[in-house]
Amino acid sequence: MARKEAKVSIDDNEKAISLFGTNDENFKYLKGICSAEMSSRGADIFISGEEEQVNAACELLHGLIDIVETEGQITINDINYINGLMQKGEKIRHKDIVSGTLLTTVRGKAVKAKTLGQKRYVQSIIRDDIVFSIGPAGTGKTYLAVVMAVRALKNKEVERIILVRPAVEAGEKLGFLPGDFIEKVNPYLRPLYDGLFDILGVDVTQRYMEKNIIEVAPLAYMRGRTLNDAFIILDEAQNTTPQQMKMFLTRLGFGSKAVVTGDITQVDLPKEDYSGLVEIQRILSRVKGISFEYLTKEDVIRHPLVQKIIDAYEIFEASNGKSH
Repeated sequence: MARKEAKVSIDDNEKAISLFGTNDENFKYLKGICSAEMSSRGADIFISGEEEQVNAACELLHGLIDIVETEGQITINDINYINGLMQKGEKIRHKDIVSGTLLTTVRGKAVKAKTLGQKRYVQSIIRDDIVFSIGPAGTGKTYLAVVMAVRALKNKEVERIILVRPAVEAGEKLGFLPGDFIEKVNPYLRPLYDGLFDILGVDVTQRYMEKNIIEVAPLAYMRGRTLNDAFIILDEAQNTTPQQMKMFLTRLGFGSKAVVTGDITQVDLPKEDYSGLVEIQRILSRVKGISFEYLTKEDVIRHPLVQKIIDAYEIFEASNGKSH
């Protein structure tokens, strides 16, 4: 194959510094993962190698410059994410992913989708009345669902928000927890509260809860109800049984939306119980108006170490069986 040489120039020194990273750590990492040879002089990057390798390196660099122009900086995680999209043949630009603020938090921070998976997840929530979001920790499943629920409430698309969780966590039994039933359930609902507090603030959240505009409840409280004009989120749905999942989904009334989130690799049900979230994928996968969005470790937006932890667990479980 013919050899090729190319040059990618960055039009601003500040952007170049952000792209190269502290002590050039980003650029060193780039050189390590690209098949083409790379060198730099000032804000210019020189690339040489086989034509296909050079083209891929140029595309990756332009994708990273796009992130720098949008976010002001990049991380190793960003490099891996954009490189992963390229490997899958995705051509979407970062600017297209983060375009459009979903809403602004109480602290004035604009909330946007940050990965292609998140973008598709948000688009599905807008389009469909029932959305299942399945993926590992840190991918924004619950947080984005809460964001979209608050957005729908503010836009007067729904009259209330109902946040639901099964009261099963990491092998603990409710009977061993102190307090009455509501006090026992509250620790399991904490992640939902945290999302609301971040978006609306504590005072507004509490006021909405007092007026029953926002209701936070254990899954058992859903039986026998029909929920109209509501945005309903079922979180940690991997810990529902098939019977509970059917019960929840058939609560949906007129003018309502439901988002069901969970991580099917983290089922905390007793061994004899089958996960309703695992089963429902086979039952509803072809029903129109229902979406299944699968977020992956590439969509992790927490600390970069979270992605490494997920990778390490996958390697461990592949070689030694399931972690205990």
